[in-house]
Amino acid sequence: MARLSDRAAGAVGSLGEYLAEQRRHAQLSLRQLSDLAGVSNPYLSQIERGLRKPSADVLQQLAKALRISAETLYVRAGILDPDDSSDGARPSGVVDAVLLDPALNERQKRVLLDVYASFVRENTSDDDAAGKPEPARPAAPKPAAKKTPATKRTK
Repeated sequence: MARLSDRAAGAVGSLGEYLAEQRRHAQLSLRQLSDLAGVSNPYLSQIERGLRKPSADVLQQLAKALRISAETLYVRAGILDPDDSSDGARPSGVVDAVLLDPALNERQKRVLLDVYASFVRENTSDDDAAGKPEPARPAAPKPAAKKTPATKRTK
């Protein structure tokens, strides 16, 4: 079985190729991506050509700029084992599918991902609550009947 460092060394070239592909798909120049990600243009070029292995921080900046999963980049760089994920579940391909869909513009992608994230959060909180009993809430007091002022009768 290959050690993680051996896999990482072999993955650097594929990471660079993947980043270049994602950059082209996002229709960004090397300079535009380097500006968005906050890394130097020559350094990004070296990463794409497989000459440099970026840190996890740089990968996170690149993922944010490309609007792709940082976890995907970590796996491709050999930092993260492909079978691992932060919550123990398999990562969803929904985010990547939305981000890679050429039929959607950036605003549509952002809105779709926001809606998707809200559904995931809602379902996660529902799952958490399903295992726990609902805390008892005191009954709300009934509103008092509204009294109308008495009117004087004139004879």
